[in-house]
Amino acid sequence: MFWDYFLNLLTNDVAIDLGTANTLVYVKGHGIVVDEPSVVAMENETKKIVAVGKKAKKMVGKTPAEIRAIKPMKDGVIANFEITEELLRDLIIRSQQRKFLIRPRVIVAVPSGVTEVEKRAVRESAKHAGARKVFLVSEPLAAAIGVGLPVHEPCGNMVIDIGGGTTEIAIMSLSHIVDHNSIRIGGDEMDEAIINYLKNKHNLFVGESTAEQIKINIGSAYPLENELSMEVRGRDLIKGHPVSKQITSEEIRESLSETVDAIVHAVHILFEKIAPELSADIADRGVILTGGASQLKGLDKKIEESVDLPVTLIDEPLTRVVMGSGRILDEIEEYKDVIIPETK
Repeated sequence: MFWDYFLNLLTNDVAIDLGTANTLVYVKGHGIVVDEPSVVAMENETKKIVAVGKKAKKMVGKTPAEIRAIKPMKDGVIANFEITEELLRDLIIRSQQRKFLIRPRVIVAVPSGVTEVEKRAVRESAKHAGARKVFLVSEPLAAAIGVGLPVHEPCGNMVIDIGGGTTEIAIMSLSHIVDHNSIRIGGDEMDEAIINYLKNKHNLFVGESTAEQIKINIGSAYPLENELSMEVRGRDLIKGHPVSKQITSEEIRESLSETVDAIVHAVHILFEKIAPELSADIADRGVILTGGASQLKGLDKKIEESVDLPVTLIDEPLTRVVMGSGRILDEIEEYKDVIIPETK
């Protein structure tokens, strides 16, 4: 016990929201110290890491043949173990501020629908990247704690966490997830839907970064009071040369309708399963909306209209999972019941 206490004094323990689109790192006592895209640029032949995070994301779609910009996470889980370890190693070292004599404890938030194999992969990757001990917590629970919901109490709290690769819909009570629905649809699928729509409707080919900007600037899930438009540059699929076209928010809303409907449908499926007592609690408290992709304009209104319950989009929704994970790290004894037990 004393030895553990002594080790904890010598390290900066970290909480990590290892997301498909972004990875955030919280350091105990310091708050969020890293917020970077989950992208790594690597030389193909030597496997040397060229850039990580923001620098690597700027290279997406622009690298020479010798270099690849890789997203090691897909649908909220590890798709490339080697690159994920490199990403985690870089972020853990950066977070330690020269205090790296003793390896830190690390808590990682994972999707509620993650399999045992995927959990083991996250633990192993974090350990190989430099963690002394690895704890896992479910993303919706971490988000609920980050929002300040009373997860310890015997009452139903509902969180919808929409990230880059997954949508996590969960109902929590007494420090546990009572019911959940996890679908591997999120912000990345929205970007892909925009790319496909512009190809089919306008013969216009755009990359992932452009599609993401279109989503942020004029994307919506619900009719806007003042509809928007923007000039989009891409490649004409027929003529082959660069062109610019004016695209409207109505068009982008149409392109996103299938993805948005899938999220709404997943919410309905969960409501069909839950106990009446929990339904009554949620009717009183409403639904909390978090995650980077939850910021799509009008998505809260679309869900609210569909489920006929108040839906609240929380301020700074992208940070809620890592802030909740950080709070668990800061008060690990108080929140020990929310940590996912390690299977033998």
